[in-house]
Amino acid sequence: MADNSPLEQFKQVLTGTSRAIAHDPEVELAFTADAPTQAGKNFRVPMPGRSLPPEQIAEARGFADSFALRLKHHDVARHAALRPHEAMAGAAFDAIETARIEALGSRAMDGVKGNLTHALEMRLRTDPISRAQAAEEVPISTALALMVRERLTGQAVPEIASQGVDLLRGWIEDKAGSDLDALGLALDDQAAFASLAQTMLEHLDLTEGEIEPNEADEGGDESEQEQEQDGESDDEGQGEAGQAEARAEPQEGEGEESEADYDSSEMDDMDDTDGDMGEDGMQPVNPQRRNWDHLPQSDYKSWTTKYDEVVGATELADEEELNRLRAYLDQQLSGLQGAVTRLANRLQRRLMAQQNRSWDFDQEEGLLDAARLARIVVSPGSSLSYKVERETKFRDTVVTLLIDNSGSMRGRPISIAAISADIMARTLERCGVKTEILGFTTRAWKGGQSREDWLAAGRPAMPGRLNDLRHIVYKKADEPWRHARRNLGLMMREGLLKENIDGEALLWAHNRLIARPEDRRILMVISDGAPVDDSTLSVNHGGYLEQHLRRVIEMIESRSPVQLVAIGIGHDVTRYYRRAVTIMDAEQLGGTMIEQLAGLFDEE
Repeated sequence: MADNSPLEQFKQVLTGTSRAIAHDPEVELAFTADAPTQAGKNFRVPMPGRSLPPEQIAEARGFADSFALRLKHHDVARHAALRPHEAMAGAAFDAIETARIEALGSRAMDGVKGNLTHALEMRLRTDPISRAQAAEEVPISTALALMVRERLTGQAVPEIASQGVDLLRGWIEDKAGSDLDALGLALDDQAAFASLAQTMLEHLDLTEGEIEPNEADEGGDESEQEQEQDGESDDEGQGEAGQAEARAEPQEGEGEESEADYDSSEMDDMDDTDGDMGEDGMQPVNPQRRNWDHLPQSDYKSWTTKYDEVVGATELADEEELNRLRAYLDQQLSGLQGAVTRLANRLQRRLMAQQNRSWDFDQEEGLLDAARLARIVVSPGSSLSYKVERETKFRDTVVTLLIDNSGSMRGRPISIAAISADIMARTLERCGVKTEILGFTTRAWKGGQSREDWLAAGRPAMPGRLNDLRHIVYKKADEPWRHARRNLGLMMREGLLKENIDGEALLWAHNRLIARPEDRRILMVISDGAPVDDSTLSVNHGGYLEQHLRRVIEMIESRSPVQLVAIGIGHDVTRYYRRAVTIMDAEQLGGTMIEQLAGLFDEE
């Protein structure tokens, strides 16, 4: 019997409204108790209570209207091509585009205008701007977006964020006031609006200028790029009103309250000198690890690591839930699984071909060569009638798949990543290649217990990473695929995917590989964006996480025996990794993973 409850009726009405606003009959809407998200034409909006409180209804409508307007007025590919590569500038560019999209709806429909305001106020309640006491605590992207909204719609900044915006208003108006005025002239043209936004970000010293669509693909020297990134971070600190001194001062006296730099805290196993025994006391340190005893200094640090966790999938969900989530994953991707499996079988044939045995003929001894029977009959004493079996050398190999478990992966991208990893593990296991599957996210949105500790300590400046890490082991390298299969369903769990701090996750996965005994180690990273953690970026310079990621990548690529390859989903990762590929559609992920691995094995 159909569900005719008021909540279901509201959902049906909201779905119809979203389809009408988006001018798309294929829009699907669902309620969620987690963060509202949009994945293409699939909307997830906050679930109101069964009594349908007016405030909660307005919030649900606001998010649904915002998603529908984005579907109607936003070109994803164009936005990605024009988006600045600097972390802070990119976040600001995204927020300004959202302000443009919502301004179009607010101008056309008063009801939509009210709904969007309620949704905005809901978002601001968890934004650092609502509790900022000094300019350096204000996220520039949020403040800039609210000022753009103010210019485009005439609506005042919500009271909850007005104090935070005022801390940066003077600086923004002084450097980019005329740019803010000009944005309203290009409201209906996304490309022209983006060009004006780029100019404004340049005037605010957040970016060096317009980003050409193919600029990141031109390559270049990695060390020069890293130096430029370092310079950008310094310039950003000088350009922000009230933030220059806080961001430029050395971090004296903070070492007692924060944990050690990543080069000592994350890489304890690197402290041994050459020839020492490993941590487990059973194996000598691999000679290939010698360079890792001398890591370059870095100012990257974490406020605290006591809330971080490395957990197995079975620790986050019981057996019944894992079985249910795995069944849901299989159901969602029943069509895709066949295509990826066919590609995986091709990879298997290529790997098995490399391991095929061959024969040395015309030998003095060995097995009798049947092709030489006639020679033996004619001349029984003839030598060189034997063959010896010879194995083609195939290096013992382990592959780690490191999957971004951030909120932006929610929906089809994470589903495809999970099933592709599952099939890859099964295929490589058949070929004798061990596979480890890892995921990385955070335990909380907006900082979690780490931020609470920092607030209680009086908000010291530049605290470093300010969120609780969650690193997940879905499948260990030595674990059979059949034992870990259901674990991958955990990626479908509502509420699991949060923020992404890529640098530390990459270092963690790398260190696990370094400790392996295999001759060849391959690390494949699957991500859909630059490292983002609102809590960390709101109290450190804008390139803090991205700069750390670049340094970790440079160390692995130049000094480690681990082979590193990355796949970006809708996000250009070629500017970070030497060996990388970017795909715009998650549907391409399975085939791309297989091609990249096949390429690495073909190089052997």
